Amino acid sequence: VLLQASGGGLVQAGGFVRLSCAASGFNLGDYAIGWFRQAPGKERDEVEAISCISSSGSSTSYADSVKGRFTISRDNAKNTVYLQMNSLKPENTAVDYCTAHASFGTIAIMIGGYIPKVELDQFDYWGQETLVTVSS
Repeated sequence: VLLQASGGGLVQAGGFVRLSCAASGFNLGDYAIGWFRQAPGKERDEVEAISCISSSGSSTSYADSVKGRFTISRDNAKNTVYLQMNSLKPENTAVDYCTAHASFGTIAIMIGGYIPKVELDQFDYWGQETLVTVSS
């Protein structure tokens, strides 16, 4: 069983990347998916909840800091969720994680806030991260 984020890299400010969250060993379509980020150099070991999508894709939620620039979507036939990140800013530099939870509401109430990274263990699945670096 594996949940893996990919698609990060180095991009200039104003540019874009598309992150993917792929599942193997289970049906991603049974879960809501959340994207969390951890900016470098923070004193606290916590992550910011930036977006989530329901299992069917009918409901989404975004943090104010990314609303209008980021779009979350999913293709359950491909067992993959995407996060299109446009108009990137240097402060978007972060390690990005995707997480899976049976309840969209559980993730949605976190959006826009921070949780201790250890609390990612409460999710049904979370896994390998991808790094997005935005240069000025």
